[in-house]
Amino acid sequence: MAITAAMVKELRDSTGAGMMDAKKALTETDGDMEAAVDWLRTKGLAKAAKKSGRTAAEGLVAVKTQGGTGVAVEVNSETDFVGKNAEFQTMVAAIAEAALGVDDVDALKAADLGGKSVEDTITDKIATIGENMSVRRMAKLSGASVTSYVHNAVADGMGKIGVLVALSAENEAFGKQVAMHVAAVNPASLSEADLDPSVIEKEKQVQMDIARESGKPEAVIEKMIMGRMKKYMAEVTLLNQSFVVNPDLTVGAAAKEAGVEITGFIRLEVGEGIEKKEENFAEEVAAQLKG
Repeated sequence: MAITAAMVKELRDSTGAGMMDAKKALTETDGDMEAAVDWLRTKGLAKAAKKSGRTAAEGLVAVKTQGGTGVAVEVNSETDFVGKNAEFQTMVAAIAEAALGVDDVDALKAADLGGKSVEDTITDKIATIGENMSVRRMAKLSGASVTSYVHNAVADGMGKIGVLVALSAENEAFGKQVAMHVAAVNPASLSEADLDPSVIEKEKQVQMDIARESGKPEAVIEKMIMGRMKKYMAEVTLLNQSFVVNPDLTVGAAAKEAGVEITGFIRLEVGEGIEKKEENFAEEVAAQLKG
């Protein structure tokens, strides 16, 4: 596979590796971006492998709670300007309200919104606002108590990042602190038990490859891996992370002090995992002039 300059740049941006190292990693892995990141990490050349997808699409995430239930809904638009549009915000708030009564995004699209389905309402709004829009995701959380938080809210209950946290008992103040932590740190799962086994196995394999590069005996490597995996779990699982409000405690320990148990969380960020084509404005203008 031909390795392009754009591929090298993307790998450099996501790992902090040098240009020649990034090019070699892509060459060694036949252009597989994910494998190239792992190759760089194995060689100790990746400063930080970004685990989340690039955020490129625009729109809003809205959160709503009702009793022991909370929902988070992502509605996308083409530009950030639409997210600031009051008409769009009103529609997103109504969609989030409707989401409380359904269980998945397909049911949400079919749900009634003032005599029309959510999907038809969006179609009408595309015609009036003039941009493509879609309901991309929804997530639902239940618990004895569910707290919501929106980071950098542009209107009540909606912004770029929406978080829901479920607790075993009512504790609004602590729930809000945990939700803010989740927004900032973006844990992969609640605990090790909730983490995808394939993710754990992949990380373990990467750490083994790194350790073997040191040339140490297998018995020593096994002990190294145990320590590194424990550190990894402390970085990616919510209950084991250092609590941003009090770094001396893990989130799990802070919950125990607060007299509650964290039973679940949801974090939605606008455009997460969507890669948007970057346009070169000068080239676009030049192309129009030539046309």
